[in-house]
Amino acid sequence: MTLAELKEGEFAEITGYTLGNAAYRAKLLALGLTHGVQVRIINVAPLGDPFEIAVRGYHLSLRRDEVRVIKVKKIAKGEVR
Repeated sequence: MTLAELKEGEFAEITGYTLGNAAYRAKLLALGLTHGVQVRIINVAPLGDPFEIAVRGYHLSLRRDEVRVIKVKKIAKGEVR
C-alpha cells in the first residue's frame, strides 16, 4: 500500500519506497520520511493533489506523484507512538 491510498485522518507507518530515482528518495529521506516514521493524512485537495501530511511534528505538502512512491502500512490511531 502507498501513502496515496490513504484518506484524510488516517494514520500510517512508512515501510519503504518503490523503486525510483535515488536522488528523489534522498530528498524524501532528508524531509524526515524515513522507515518506521508515523504519518497522518491531514488533508487531500479536492482534485487529489497535493496531500498535506503530519510527520515528526510538522506539516508537509506533497504532490500525488511523491506520495505514490512511499510504501506504508496503515495503523490505528491508538497505535501511534
